[in-house]
Amino acid sequence: MSNQHALVAKTFYGLEDVLAKELEALGATNVHKANRAVYFNGDTQLMYMANYHLRTAISILKPIDTFESKDENDLYQQIKTRIEWHTLFTNKHTFSVEATVHSSVFRHSQYAILRVKDAIVDYFREKTGKRPYIDTENPDILINLHISERQCTLSFNSSGEPLFKRGYRIAPSVAPLNEVLAAGMIMLSGWQPTQHLIDPMCGSGTILIEAALLAHQLPPGIFRKKFGFETWPDFDAQLFEKITKEEKEDVDTSNFCSIIGMDVDESALTKAKLNVKNAFLHPYIHLKVADFFDYVPPFREGVVITNPPYGKRIKNDDMLDFYKRLGNKLKKDYTGFDVWIISNNLQAMKHVGLHPTKKYKLYNGPDVCTFNCYEIYAGTKKQRKQ
Repeated sequence: MSNQHALVAKTFYGLEDVLAKELEALGATNVHKANRAVYFNGDTQLMYMANYHLRTAISILKPIDTFESKDENDLYQQIKTRIEWHTLFTNKHTFSVEATVHSSVFRHSQYAILRVKDAIVDYFREKTGKRPYIDTENPDILINLHISERQCTLSFNSSGEPLFKRGYRIAPSVAPLNEVLAAGMIMLSGWQPTQHLIDPMCGSGTILIEAALLAHQLPPGIFRKKFGFETWPDFDAQLFEKITKEEKEDVDTSNFCSIIGMDVDESALTKAKLNVKNAFLHPYIHLKVADFFDYVPPFREGVVITNPPYGKRIKNDDMLDFYKRLGNKLKKDYTGFDVWIISNNLQAMKHVGLHPTKKYKLYNGPDVCTFNCYEIYAGTKKQRKQ
């Protein structure tokens, strides 16, 4: 049997290109993108590395089987008869099932999950006389079911808990930015550690922490207490230890610029400080209580990446005025900066009063967002080009 596996890295919409580049850099082969996912080939070591190193992946799936099914009863029969489950794990392992369903045939994902659980339990009971137990909180084996119309794919979820649960955030703010999304935004922006970075509305500090991790080439998995594959029967502890203990080249920080975060809310800054300290990144991130509209950056150029208040953190009546003031402030005090703003309020973003040079469609949880870049420069665009 080949040591190569067909694997799937799940991500958020809009981050597929970034994730594909990350996988290629890790040594993945046959990399090709899909909607919210990137397919690739790799061995067990690469699967472990993908979980440990990837910044823009939500989970790494290892497919077991793909087949077509006509209804829930047929799904039960096929899962019970197509797969020799006892060769994959034992009745002493706990398991759970998660599902993503896009189908006019399978309308209730929870019922589909129940039929998969029943099929596996009944298989073991008939095969071994004993059944494995279900643990929805901390299972040894997490099985992923994906249904697209009639096509069903079963996979082992090698990540366990989603990879955006890095482990460093102990004090979330109101409407916190997802860690994977924050990392993806930074990578889409093209920011380099040799550029000053400011998040003037930093909340609990996620953008700043992800930027510092990227700058210092620290894998996002270093804070995780557990990955799903660590409780698989074939887990290679020595191989994983080799990956986590791998010595990396020293990063030359001599030409690194500042990473600065601020927020007008003192309680938000307190949370950011706790999270930054918990990530052991406090020497590299400078935090201060400050109002964006009063703060003047001490640099003539740099990058701003921010998730300003919208919807959940500001009243709708004040939204348009807030974004208008934001745009005026950028034009006044941020000449020389590339400013990246994410928002789910397209109407409010129009009141920034600047023409975006780049735009990406992203999702922050269920919210459809635009991630816009505004190049702030003195004079006209024609003068700048000259």
